[in-house]
Amino acid sequence: QLQLVESGGGLVQPGGSLRLSCTASGFTSDYYMIGWFRQAPGKEREGVSCISTNSGRTNYADSVKGRFTISRDNANSTVHLQMNSLKPEDTAVYYCAVRSGWRIQSMCIMARSLFDSWGQGTQVTVSS
Repeated sequence: QLQLVESGGGLVQPGGSLRLSCTASGFTSDYYMIGWFRQAPGKEREGVSCISTNSGRTNYADSVKGRFTISRDNANSTVHLQMNSLKPEDTAVYYCAVRSGWRIQSMCIMARSLFDSWGQGTQVTVSS
């Protein structure tokens, strides 16, 4: 069974940076789509970014474009989310999710229903 472990969350001041990591184990397919989602208190979980692991195709929510960068390290089964110029509204629990057997590698879609494995989440707090 695929397992995901997130790390890298914490407390940072507005304008600061954090790097989240998602390490996966138990792969059963050669094709994956990995996404980052976040959920703030009282709000629905929303897509932040995703990457198709074979093609490297990426996608970003409008709210994070130009500030966040997703990247993959296939050799170490890890996906990173570099978050720069953080804002208080970025405060949330960030979740890593994986869709196994994603053969449409030309696309990356941040729809919760497409992902079948989820991590436990890591807290990101942006506050002065």
